[in-house]
Amino acid sequence: MTHTAASTTLPDLTGRRALVTGASDGVGLGIAAGLAAAGAEVIMPVRNQGKGERAAANIRTQVRQARLTLRHLDLSSLESVAALAAELLAEGEPIHIMVNNAGVMTPPERQVTADGHELQFGTNHLGHFALVGQLLPLLRVGRARVTSQVSVAARRGSINWDDVDFTQHYRGGQAYAQSKIAVGLFGLELQRRSQRLGWGITSNLSHPGVAPTSLLGARPEIGRSADTLGVRLIRGLSRRGILVGTVDTATLPALLAATASGEVGGELYGPSGPGHLGGPPAPHPLYRTLRSATDAARLWEMSENLSGTAFPRSDAPA
Repeated sequence: MTHTAASTTLPDLTGRRALVTGASDGVGLGIAAGLAAAGAEVIMPVRNQGKGERAAANIRTQVRQARLTLRHLDLSSLESVAALAAELLAEGEPIHIMVNNAGVMTPPERQVTADGHELQFGTNHLGHFALVGQLLPLLRVGRARVTSQVSVAARRGSINWDDVDFTQHYRGGQAYAQSKIAVGLFGLELQRRSQRLGWGITSNLSHPGVAPTSLLGARPEIGRSADTLGVRLIRGLSRRGILVGTVDTATLPALLAATASGEVGGELYGPSGPGHLGGPPAPHPLYRTLRSATDAARLWEMSENLSGTAFPRSDAPA
């Protein structure tokens, strides 16, 4: 049996366990709903319990038999990441699908995580890096497909190797691009190491294009008191069906990456319309910024040190 999420047909995921970060609104909510509709049990780790409960209720209005589990997670705190990982490891249930979707975008002023890292790098990249590393035994048993959500912003920019936390000269857009490049390099290196060390994990990348989500909306918690001009423009274009996508279409690349048949790995999926801003999902060539295996290995080592997360270095069993 197959299931349709917007315009993408998903396989039957009955008996599969999925974890989707950032599932309390926007694209993450749509991804969680799509996986639940296909029969998966969906773990929704959220920072705000009330928002998570509203999101779960929203999914249940669409999918009456949805199997959803709310958990607490603040990706900007490595202690919170470790607590969730310990909880899931204690339960011992395999994870078959993981979508690293949560993110924060362009705080007006530099902010830091609980561990002192620039907020976007620490949340978007290091939090997910640590979560995957600590859940690796469950991902290996589930022969998981891991999908990491990048952005069109990752097409340009670089890793600021000498100052990844932007302590000297903070630029919100540059720091956001760096965080998403880091997410992409990590996802591709995860695929390489899984192949080399026999972890059995398939790792792909996706990006949602451009859609009217809350990323650029008013976010008082990061110092943005009003919607940006950018998100107002995006909303107008989306309503008119011009160039950009909708929240529904923005979910499709990650759903395709997470469930497509075969275990090729190392692929990037995104919208296929002009500029890859909207349209049906399809595989894309890797962005130039993501092609260096040397950069990916360097970032991996740095991320292990910064997050205190050690991945295995051999093919020892899970």
